[in-house]
Amino acid sequence: MAKYKKKRARELKHDKFRDTTMHVFDRLGDRLAGKGKTILYGIVGVLVLGAVIGLFVRWRSKKSDEARAAIGRGIAITQAPVSSASPVPGTPTARYSSEQERAQKAIEEFQKVEAKYGDPYRTEARYFIATNLLLVDRPKALSNLSELGKDSNKEVAALSKFALAQAKESDGSFDEAAALYRELASLKSDIVTVETANLRLGKALAKQGKKQEAVDLFFSIVEAARKAKDPEGNPAPQSQAARDAADELQKLDSVRYEQLPPEAPPNLPF
Repeated sequence: MAKYKKKRARELKHDKFRDTTMHVFDRLGDRLAGKGKTILYGIVGVLVLGAVIGLFVRWRSKKSDEARAAIGRGIAITQAPVSSASPVPGTPTARYSSEQERAQKAIEEFQKVEAKYGDPYRTEARYFIATNLLLVDRPKALSNLSELGKDSNKEVAALSKFALAQAKESDGSFDEAAALYRELASLKSDIVTVETANLRLGKALAKQGKKQEAVDLFFSIVEAARKAKDPEGNPAPQSQAARDAADELQKLDSVRYEQLPPEAPPNLPF
């Protein structure tokens, strides 16, 4: 009897749960009466939208991978060796007889990217085309770099300004080069650092015969780098630009070089 009561109590409790549940579903059914198709369409719409978004994400990822691989092929060409000798059979790396031939081949590869893919890959391809044009059609290259220096892609704009400044410097247009280097330094870009821009500016000033300005600039670069601290308060590692600035300063003014704060010893592991 006691067992029966317990069993029955469980059954009644179960029935009560069932009744309550069915009551909730009945109320929900009454509220949604006549709206079945609308709800069904809404659910189907959400599912379709999710599927479309998923397909788009996969397609976009595939296209991005393709674009990066295509840009990589162009960059590989720019790094291929230049040699008048015949290529060794079985050698996987292509060889070019001149820098101009190699640049033209790279341009053709990057033009494929420009024609097929959207940004940021199209703009990056245009930058690589412009830098390779410096060896093929210099006036056009300078024009393209000047235009890209105004692009909304900040990394490409900074790189284009830097390439243009270097081209102007090599052409002997030191005033124009210096102006571009100053502009780059003021941008405080991560892609062309302040130290790098000022290092190149110092070199341009030295070529202009403005030795004292160059010396002061090199000194300030190295002094700041040697005094810099990391978040833990330890001496921050120096960049290659800072080390190059120290070398330039030593060549221009050894006395001023000796006035630099001492270089911190490297952090050695224990």
